[in-house]
Amino acid sequence: MDLDQLAALRTPAGETALATAAGLAGGDPLAAAAALRATGVPADLAAAALTQAELRRRAVPKFGPEAAGMFFTRAGLEQATRRVVADRRAARLRAAGVTTLADLGCGLGADALAAARAGIRVYAVEADPLTAALATSNAHATGLADLVTVECGDATTFDVTRVDAVFCDPARRRAGTGRRIFDPTAYSPPWDFVLGLAERVPRTVVKVAPGIDHALIPAGAEAEWVSVDGDLVEAALWCGPLAEVPRRATLLRSKEGPPLNAFGIGRAPSYHLTGSGTVEAAVAGVRRYVHDPDPAVVRAHLVAELATDLDGTLADPTIAYLYTDEPARSPFTRCIEVAEVLPFSLKRLRALLRDRGVGRVEILKRGSALEPEQLRRDLRLRGTGSASLVLTRVAGTPTVLIGHPAGEDGARTAP
Repeated sequence: MDLDQLAALRTPAGETALATAAGLAGGDPLAAAAALRATGVPADLAAAALTQAELRRRAVPKFGPEAAGMFFTRAGLEQATRRVVADRRAARLRAAGVTTLADLGCGLGADALAAARAGIRVYAVEADPLTAALATSNAHATGLADLVTVECGDATTFDVTRVDAVFCDPARRRAGTGRRIFDPTAYSPPWDFVLGLAERVPRTVVKVAPGIDHALIPAGAEAEWVSVDGDLVEAALWCGPLAEVPRRATLLRSKEGPPLNAFGIGRAPSYHLTGSGTVEAAVAGVRRYVHDPDPAVVRAHLVAELATDLDGTLADPTIAYLYTDEPARSPFTRCIEVAEVLPFSLKRLRALLRDRGVGRVEILKRGSALEPEQLRRDLRLRGTGSASLVLTRVAGTPTVLIGHPAGEDGARTAP
C-alpha cells in the first residue's frame, strides 16, 4: 500500500474493485487475482483491492463490522488496539470528564475512533504520511470525521495546551524492519518526552508493552495490564488524576469468546483486580487444586492479592501457580484438580499415562524449560482418556502435576 494506491482505491473504480474483491477474500489468491482482472480491473488495482479485502477480513475480530469499510496495512493492523480495549479506555476517559484528547502516534486510528464514539473531540498526530492518510480515511469511513482530525507530523511538536487529556502510543517497532523494541528508551517519540507529557497535561495515558519493567513506571501512576479472552494484549500507564490504584489487572471479554473457566465464569464485559503490586504470597505445599492466574494478573504483580481472594498459597516462591483446598470460582484463574504429584521423569510419566489409558493431554507450564509439543511427542500417547499436565517447580524441584480441569465432566485420569 502507498498513497497512490490508497487514492486509487477511493475512486469509484476502486470502490467497485474492493466490493468485488470482498467476495473473493479468503480463497486461493492466484484464482482471486485472475477473477478480478477478468472483470477488467487493472493488475495493480486488483492486487491492492485483494490485499485490502483480505486485511479487512482479518480486521473484523479487532474492529468489528466497521472493518469492512476501513483501510489497513499489515503492520498497522497487527499493532492496532482491539476495539473492546479502545472502547473501554475511551469510556474511562469520558467518565473522567475528558472532552478533548490528543492522540499522539494514532496509527490507523483505533483509539481515536473509540474516543470519538464516546463523544470526545480528538486531535490525532501520526508521523508516517501513509498511516496518517489511512487514519483520515478510517474516520470518514466510520462517520466520525467531524470529531477526529488527523495531522501528519511530529508528535513532540503538537501543542498539548489545546486539549485536556493526552493518549500516547509510542512506536515499539523499528521502522523498515518491523522488529519489536523492548527498551522504552528507544521508543518513538522518545521515552523522556513520553514521561514528560504528564507534567504538561496531568490527564495523560501512555500505552506501553506488557513486558515493561516495573522500575520504569512513574511514581504515582497507575499501571494497568489488559487481557482479552485470556490473551494479554497491552499495558497502559494512567497518570495524574486518572490514576486510581497502583496496579490493575483488567480482564475483558469479546462477544464471541468462550467462558474463562469451566464454571462458566467470564461472560461479563470486564473484571478488575487491583493492589499495590508489592505484596508476596505465602508459600506452602501442593494442595488439591492448582490455579493458573490470568497473564494480566501475573504481569501486574497481583498474584498475592489473588491468593488472598482465593485463600491460596504458592508451592514455590518464584512460580505464579496458586494452590487451594477448594476449587476457585474466579474469572482470574483456570482451576485444575490435582490427582497426582511426582518429580518430573519422562519415563515414569509416560508409563503412568499409558497405564491409565490417556491419549490426549493439555500441557500447562511455568518455570519449566520443556517444550510442550516436544513433550507431547515424547510421551507417545495412546488411549481414549484425557488429562491435564502442569509442568512446574515445587520448592525448587522440577515437578509434574496430573489432573483435570475442575468442574468439567468427561474422561479423567484416575486418582
